[in-house]
Amino acid sequence: MPVCRGVAGGAGVSSVDVAVLWFRQDLRLADNPALAAALATHERVVPMYLHAPEEAGTWAPGAASRWWLHHSLEALDAALRARGARLLVRRGPSAAALVALARETGARAVYWNRRYEPAALAADRSVQATLAAAGLSCETSSGALLFEPGAIARASGGPFRVFTPFWRACLARLPGESPLPAPPALPPLPPGLSSLPIDALGLLPRPRWDTGLARAWESGEEAGLRRVERFLEAGVADYAAARDLPSAPGTSRLSPYLHFGEVSPRQVLWALHARAGTTALGPGAEAFLREIGWREFAHHVLFHFPQTPEAPLDGRFAAFPWRQGTDDLLAAWQGGRTGIPLVDAGMRELWATGWMHNRVRMVVASLLTKNLRWSWLDGARWFWDTLVDADLANNTLGWQWTAGCGADAAPYFRVFNPVRQGERFDPEGSYVRRWVPEVGRLPARWVHRPWEAPAAVRAEAGVELGRGYPWPVVDLDASRRDALAVYRSLVGDRAG
Repeated sequence: MPVCRGVAGGAGVSSVDVAVLWFRQDLRLADNPALAAALATHERVVPMYLHAPEEAGTWAPGAASRWWLHHSLEALDAALRARGARLLVRRGPSAAALVALARETGARAVYWNRRYEPAALAADRSVQATLAAAGLSCETSSGALLFEPGAIARASGGPFRVFTPFWRACLARLPGESPLPAPPALPPLPPGLSSLPIDALGLLPRPRWDTGLARAWESGEEAGLRRVERFLEAGVADYAAARDLPSAPGTSRLSPYLHFGEVSPRQVLWALHARAGTTALGPGAEAFLREIGWREFAHHVLFHFPQTPEAPLDGRFAAFPWRQGTDDLLAAWQGGRTGIPLVDAGMRELWATGWMHNRVRMVVASLLTKNLRWSWLDGARWFWDTLVDADLANNTLGWQWTAGCGADAAPYFRVFNPVRQGERFDPEGSYVRRWVPEVGRLPARWVHRPWEAPAAVRAEAGVELGRGYPWPVVDLDASRRDALAVYRSLVGDRAG
């Protein structure tokens, strides 16, 4: 009986004429190993996207991710049509839909690129068993990461839990092969195959609240590759410093393209080295590559510790006394109404654009988990629903890092002070003034701490705390002391 096997791509010998290519989070034609392997082996390839959010378990895509997916599928379909094919869109369950399509087309093989989230791994095992029982072969490729999550291990064996030695091991083994080109043409699909319109998947919000997302983003492979080029031309040289400034366009903003597989990490790595030529990478490029490494590390941790989307990696935090139930504090944080301008600016940017600057992400997460002592899981789920780049591995690692309960976690005594962070990285208040116009007329000295501004200064700036803009929902100094006392009682005097 045919079995599923992993392949690296490239030509093979097969009597099978038709293959199904199952698109998932690899919505691109260039550097797509599963596509290349299918085209090298079969005369006809049938591209298919299956909508089966229930197979993601408790982490089905959130609203912002669904918005991105809708437009990414449209872009992929347009790219396929430009090459003579089209994207078939159907609903799951995945195994049954794949078997049905194989019977319709006479295909005897299904190709896909692997995913590594716990629910995806379990679903794929079930699909593989069903396909094998139906007499179908399935060929899986690695197209999402630079390294398979289980490929990097400590010298003594076992997974890494600290980033720096993990990335050092990765740097010694970075792949050097060039990305695969996009096929210039594709064989037409067999006639008579039915497909759902992408609109029928119901991915767009009702009522429509996505105007800000549409202004901020363009989905799809071509848009992702253009963003890579623009960043390398204009941003990477200053990345090491500019990435910390929320008011500056100092980050790559590639995260949603990487998550949905519109751009592969190998393409990014190759472009970095191609631009450097024979010289070593500069400080900005090295810092950016390190961020690609964090993405690899996040998937490494999730693969080896699949319980972490729901439970802390550090078991001591299972008994942490987080706040419970519905509370106005959580709603104030979610809505950008905490009275702390940098936090509110970040949460409003998130709601309006589906994205938040990375340094601000750490600040808002620290306020929630440290000052408000709210569970990191509530924060992770809010980000999951509102981020266009919501990625289970990155989201889990980031929230547990800030809360102090995960891999490579920040020491429990690291509490980001949003006032000092704002004064250091947004000294003129440009970022805050954009997203929190209620305090926009305050002098820079007071814009990150309006509650400390003299009443006359607030009055002149039109700031009326408690009416136009709230007083802080928490005393930053007192809540920091309280949080440290609770953390210390749980984990002792040692860091993390």
